[in-house]
Amino acid sequence: MIDGDVLEGLDAVRWAELRHAYGFAEDVPGLLRALRSDSSDERERALGELYGNIFHQGNRYEAAAYAVPFLARLALDPATPERAEVVYLLAALAIGYDESHLPAGVDVTGWRAQLERVRSMEPEDQRRELDRWMVPDVDEEERRDRIARWAMYDPAEVLRSMHAQLDVYDAVRAEVPELRGLVAHGAPEIRAAAVYLLAWFPEEAAASTVALRELLQGETVTGITAGAIVSAALLSDQELVPRLREHLAGSEPLLRWAAAVALARLDVLDSAVIEALAAASADPPEPGPGPQVGFLQGDLRAYATQTLAALAGRVPQAAVDAVLTGLSRSSEVAAFAMAEAALRLTFPAGALSPLPPFEELTEPQRRVVRVLAELGPETWRWVNFTSIMRDWNLPAEQPECRAYAGLDAPN
Repeated sequence: MIDGDVLEGLDAVRWAELRHAYGFAEDVPGLLRALRSDSSDERERALGELYGNIFHQGNRYEAAAYAVPFLARLALDPATPERAEVVYLLAALAIGYDESHLPAGVDVTGWRAQLERVRSMEPEDQRRELDRWMVPDVDEEERRDRIARWAMYDPAEVLRSMHAQLDVYDAVRAEVPELRGLVAHGAPEIRAAAVYLLAWFPEEAAASTVALRELLQGETVTGITAGAIVSAALLSDQELVPRLREHLAGSEPLLRWAAAVALARLDVLDSAVIEALAAASADPPEPGPGPQVGFLQGDLRAYATQTLAALAGRVPQAAVDAVLTGLSRSSEVAAFAMAEAALRLTFPAGALSPLPPFEELTEPQRRVVRVLAELGPETWRWVNFTSIMRDWNLPAEQPECRAYAGLDAPN
C-alpha cells in the first residue's frame, strides 16, 4: 500500500497551460481521478479518453509526462481497480505503438541522437532535407501527400513534438525501478503487464533482466512465461540462451514460439529457429488460459513473420512460403503487418519502379501479389492496406491488382 493520497499534488500541476491532442489539458486531473471510481463504466470511459488525448494514435503530448507519476502511483496502489490497464497505458505513453519498435526493441540511443541532430539543425537545413524528400520517382498520389505535408511543416512544432515524446519516455523510465516490483505480484494480469512494460527500457536492463529471470524460475502461467522470455531478449539478455534452447526443443507451442523469437532477437540463428518462426507464421500457437502475450496485441503470427522479415537474405524459400501461407490466412488489421513483412521478404531490393509486367517478376513475387490480390474486400477496404500496396508500387485497387496478376475479377 502506498502511504497517503496517490493523487496528492494533482491540482498543483498547471494543466490549463499544458497541451494534449485536443488542446489544453484541464480534463486530465478528472480522468486520472476517475480511474479510481467505483463505476466500471466511468473507469473505462476515463481510460479511453486518456488514450485519446495524452496518447493519440501513437503520438504523445506535453501533458503526458506530467500525468505519468500519478499513473505510476495508481498502478502501484492496490486500491486502484484496473492496475494492469494502467501499466499498459504507461507502456503506450513511453513508446507509442509497439509495432514501431519490433522486432529489434527500443533504440533509445538512436532516439536521443536524432533529437540532438534535429535540435542542432537550422530551419533552413530542415527545409532542404524536406526538399530532398520531394523526390520525383513516387506516384502522383504520394507526391500530393508529400507536398501537403511539406506545406504544413513547422520546424519548431516538430522539435516540440520530439521533445514531448522523449520526455514522456524518460518520465516512465524514472518510474520503472518501482514498477519493476510488479513482476512478482500475485495477480497474473498485473505480472503480464509489468513484464511487457520492462521490455522497452534498455537503459534499465541490468536490474530488469534479473527480475525477469527470477520470475521465470517459478512462473506457471504460460502466457506470462512467453512474455518474459520476449522481454528479456529485447533487453539483450544473452544469459537466457541455454533456457531458450530447452524451450525451443520442448512440447509447449507458445514457449517454442517465444524461444524462436527471442533467439532470433539475440542473433542466435540456426535451422531450428527459422523452422519454428516459419511454422508460427503459417499456424501460430493457440493462446492458453490466463493473460496473453502483450506484444503486437497478441498477434503471434505477425511477430514471427516480422522477425523473419528482419532476417531478409538469411531466410530459406520454405520459410518465405510459410509466411505467404500465413498472409493468405490473415484479414483486415491483422493483414497489415503480414503484408509488409511478406513484401520485404519477396522484394528484398525494395519496390520496383517502374512496375514490370507480372511475368517478369520472380516466382515468390508473383505468389505474393496473387495472395494479396485474393485477400477479401474486408481487407482491401482499409486505407492502411492500400497504402502498403502503394508504397510497394503495386496496384492499390483490388480489381487492378487482380488484373495485373491475371486473376478473374472477384464475384
